Amino acid sequence: MSTTFGPDAHDNIQQDLNWLEQLGRKIPGFKGYFEKRDRREADQLLRQTIAARFEQVRLQFSQVHEAVSADIILAIDLAEPLGRIDTQMMGLIGKIKDAPQGYAGFFDPVKVDVAKLEAVYQFDYTMMTHGEEIASAVQQLVDAANEGAELKPLMRTLDKELKEAHAAFASRQEVLTGMG
Repeated sequence: MSTTFGPDAHDNIQQDLNWLEQLGRKIPGFKGYFEKRDRREADQLLRQTIAARFEQVRLQFSQVHEAVSADIILAIDLAEPLGRIDTQMMGLIGKIKDAPQGYAGFFDPVKVDVAKLEAVYQFDYTMMTHGEEIASAVQQLVDAANEGAELKPLMRTLDKELKEAHAAFASRQEVLTGMG
């Protein structure tokens, strides 16, 4: 399957269908089944990719702990805010991994219409953008820690980016539950 993600992830999966699935689409009644399954797979792949990217960023963030540990006073001073940021990252990763799929199957109790599904895909794409911003903030923090520069302003920026990502993901959940 294709690993290109973004708003058109569903289209990329459709392009990768094998001949048996293409034949099945020509049988009355099966087309809807395949489209729903494809949308479910696209949503799952997109969320897995986003979560994996955040896990990479979290691993990179651990370099800040290593850099400040050389100065015990600094390490003690920054332990709580660094721990809070790490907890926010873990929480966001967990939310993304455990989020309900953006598309419900035939027998699922909650059905998601196409308009809501497109909104969910847009939120997921927005999460990728937040991931890039958070990755940039983490890199700046790592660089500053390695240079012995002031970290607290950069930590505040990273904390703000994480809060915005959490809020964006909460909006996704609101769309799925019908509140958005």
